[in-house]
Amino acid sequence: MFETLDTAPPDAILGLTEAFQQDANPHKINLTVGVYKDANGTTPILDCVKEAERRLLASESSKGYLAIDGMREYDQLVRELLFGPDHEIITSERAATAQSPGGTGALRVAADLLARKFPGTRIWVSNPTWANHPNVFSAAGLDVQRYDYLDQAGTGLDFDAMLASLQQIPQGDVLLLHACCHNPTGIDPTAEQWRRISDVAAERGLLPLVDFAYHGFGHGLSEDAAGLMELARPGREMLVCSSFSKNFGLYGERVGALTIVAGTSDAARAALSHAKSCIRSNYSNPPRHGAAIVAAILADPELRGRWEQELAAMRDRINGLRRMFAETMSQKAPGSDFSFITRQCGMFSYSGLNRMQVDRLRSEFSIYVVGDGRMNVAGMNEDAIDRLCSAIAAVL
Repeated sequence: MFETLDTAPPDAILGLTEAFQQDANPHKINLTVGVYKDANGTTPILDCVKEAERRLLASESSKGYLAIDGMREYDQLVRELLFGPDHEIITSERAATAQSPGGTGALRVAADLLARKFPGTRIWVSNPTWANHPNVFSAAGLDVQRYDYLDQAGTGLDFDAMLASLQQIPQGDVLLLHACCHNPTGIDPTAEQWRRISDVAAERGLLPLVDFAYHGFGHGLSEDAAGLMELARPGREMLVCSSFSKNFGLYGERVGALTIVAGTSDAARAALSHAKSCIRSNYSNPPRHGAAIVAAILADPELRGRWEQELAAMRDRINGLRRMFAETMSQKAPGSDFSFITRQCGMFSYSGLNRMQVDRLRSEFSIYVVGDGRMNVAGMNEDAIDRLCSAIAAVL
């Protein structure tokens, strides 16, 4: 059977990483895959994570299976992190959470739930969006459509166009929104714009599906949840897919969650039961170790404080790299304005580079950027900024 198969094309992002690894240039730079790197070019393990692991290893007594929806304590702590322990959604118990293998796993469970229980549902994603969003939703059988997002320059939000697009989405469809640190652009709505997005979603009868992969990487834990809070009005329904890969540095542990917000507690429990059916026929139940780390940190005030400090340090470093990049570009290419980079947030930025310029960066300078110009700012290095900016100036 397999003799009939041609080789599948490489993933648009992970394929570039493979090419980077094969590049013999000692000065090569990889700004493709979304992982945080420190000044030494490594993806660090947070100190609070190491301490939580030490405690877990000392007390762990079993490697048994978790429940289909994962660790109960973890699920509760995820909800409280999203909304706050005193939020109406928490006190009314109209939200239910299922632990998942990463944020991508949560997206797939949400997609399977929608496809099974609401056949014919369309899901609307921003243009552009994370490259894997359409893959995940299409694989589950959902019809993927797009709404306007970027301005003509490709470096800011065209909110009027976005709002006009949302107002045309049919009632009952699903609206995918990036809670913060929009991937791939780094461009987020303002608080007032979030309020209007929430209004339109309610008026049109749309179900928000919020991808919350970068909580705390933008401006802070509460600040990054501003859009979620606008959507979380009394009685409103939504799906939230959260990830702890970035903000806990737990990339390889695959720690995420799907939180279902319904109108009542009974409806939330019913929806969770169907999500568990989707999980059972997929990966059966989630892994233990990463979720235990997150739960241990969030439940312990001392570890939680250390985590918030380490998260702030990562966030501040990324913002500092943005400023350094913009300042260096003003010197290397005085006729070009890259100040928009400092107004974007999170790990990624749309650089405004076109595909030809991106190809030249790779072929002439061994600098790897995604074809649409997306750069992982968190992959930059202070020592290499000058070389990076010189190369970009050369291809402009």
